[in-house]
Amino acid sequence: MIRFAQSTADNIDINDLRVILLNHIVSKQTGEDLLIRIDDIDKENNIEGVDKEIVEILNLFGIDHSKVVYQSENIKYHTQMAMKLLLDKKAFNCFCTKEALEEDKIKAKQDGKTYEYSGFCQTISDETKFNCNAPFVVRLTKPNHIIKFNDSIKGELSYKSFEVDSVVILNHKKTPTNEFASAVDDMLYNTSTIIQNEDLINSAREIHIRESLGYEKNINYTHIPKVINLTKNTKLTYIKDLIAEGYLPIAISNYLVTLGYDTPKEIFSIEEAIKWFDINKISKLEQEFDINELNRINKEYLNTMDELRLSKIVGFADEDIGKLAKLYLEECSTISEIKDKIQTIFNSKKPLSDSKIKYDLLLSTLQDAPYIDKFDDFKKYIIEKTQISDEELLMPLSYILTGATSGPNLGDIYPLIKNYLGEIIK
Repeated sequence: MIRFAQSTADNIDINDLRVILLNHIVSKQTGEDLLIRIDDIDKENNIEGVDKEIVEILNLFGIDHSKVVYQSENIKYHTQMAMKLLLDKKAFNCFCTKEALEEDKIKAKQDGKTYEYSGFCQTISDETKFNCNAPFVVRLTKPNHIIKFNDSIKGELSYKSFEVDSVVILNHKKTPTNEFASAVDDMLYNTSTIIQNEDLINSAREIHIRESLGYEKNINYTHIPKVINLTKNTKLTYIKDLIAEGYLPIAISNYLVTLGYDTPKEIFSIEEAIKWFDINKISKLEQEFDINELNRINKEYLNTMDELRLSKIVGFADEDIGKLAKLYLEECSTISEIKDKIQTIFNSKKPLSDSKIKYDLLLSTLQDAPYIDKFDDFKKYIIEKTQISDEELLMPLSYILTGATSGPNLGDIYPLIKNYLGEIIK
């Protein structure tokens, strides 16, 4: 069982979707089921509706999965496992205040040392703990050996006892921490493979938790280096925002698979990637998000899309509008940008201030013009009726027909909008 976990404390971003896609690819390659776990036990920080967003994105991007489970459904098992660790003296109640712990962290930093829990509460007698009414958390005793595990990208990794430290497994409200719940859930669902964003120390701690519970099954880990500089390159860091802007799911998928991977071709489907992708060959380095590259790939897909389908996406059902949309790919990269261009064509236009007389004359002539099939004949008719020279005609005519004084060639645009002139020229 391959598992992917997504928190409901934030919306799905570029890094999350990249890892989901890689889980999907490996699941298809190995024939293993893909389990989607929604981490919702942090009730205070949960964002309403994110769990539904997760399922919608899975469907939108064609991510096959065996089932979706909620972490909160297993809290009773998490609590039972925590009690077992307490009874086995492998965990202890910790009454240390946040202030005291923060002081220890500051001191460790000043001394140039890595912070680790002092172990103070571990030595308190059971009688003292019983008579203490102060709030407490439950901590797992730190390991007495080095925690080692193999990562398919980074190789063998090891963490010393002080690095893993005494992990908090139940918080003050006696609900499980995400690390503890995650470790227990992987036991419950018999997880064999975890492909996730780079968080190596969490994996070491989860291994320690499972070992403390006597769980011996080895889990295969792959930690994916993160995509960085998201906010530097674009404000569209969340997948729902990219979709709303008009990036196609297939283009987003294509781009994310290329990050840190030497693909055999630039444009491909996920079905194609399943045939040649090797997760062990992903770069060990963090990858910088490049919105320009995503724009280029999105344009490629828009340009090869069926014209009728494209026209429906922008709000019509006419192949000519689909062809018109493709003309704007010289200056547009997304559906949203194309929609704006086409909507501008159909919007009412204010007269051009620097040539209002010619504008009004041209507009009235266009409104009275008969249907003319070819652009050259159309332009000839206007020149004869208005006596506006060919050179002077171009800018105001372009503005009346498209809402802009520059853009694709009017000779290319006219055949695609001639049937809509009554709506355009108002």
